[in-house]
Amino acid sequence: QVQLVESGGGSVQAGASLRLSCAASGSSFGNYGMGWFRQTPGKGRECVAAISRNGVRTYYANSVKGRFTISRDNAKNTVYLQMDSLKPEDTAVYYCAADRRMYSLTIQTAVSEYDYWGRGTQVTVSS
Repeated sequence: QVQLVESGGGSVQAGASLRLSCAASGSSFGNYGMGWFRQTPGKGRECVAAISRNGVRTYYANSVKGRFTISRDNAKNTVYLQMDSLKPEDTAVYYCAADRRMYSLTIQTAVSEYDYWGRGTQVTVSS
């Protein structure tokens, strides 16, 4: 079992930056690939970034590529999402999630591949 708690959301102007953090407790954090997802009302969750358990491989959705950076610190049991040059269309609830498979070095982007979820943190970007 992995428990996840997100923090760092807020309301900012377009062009600003935010850094989201996701603190994990429970089973060995370093054994799980991690992902950041976002969801807006009426839409499904989309994966915006993911990182392999050893931090070597990363994935970014086209909509955030070049603006968002995912990283992790396994010693601190924390995964981060640095969000720069924020746009109003980035407004959403952001969730972190842990891959359902331990020890995998592949990156997953489908919601169904993640078993453990945080409660989310709201990010609002105004123009």
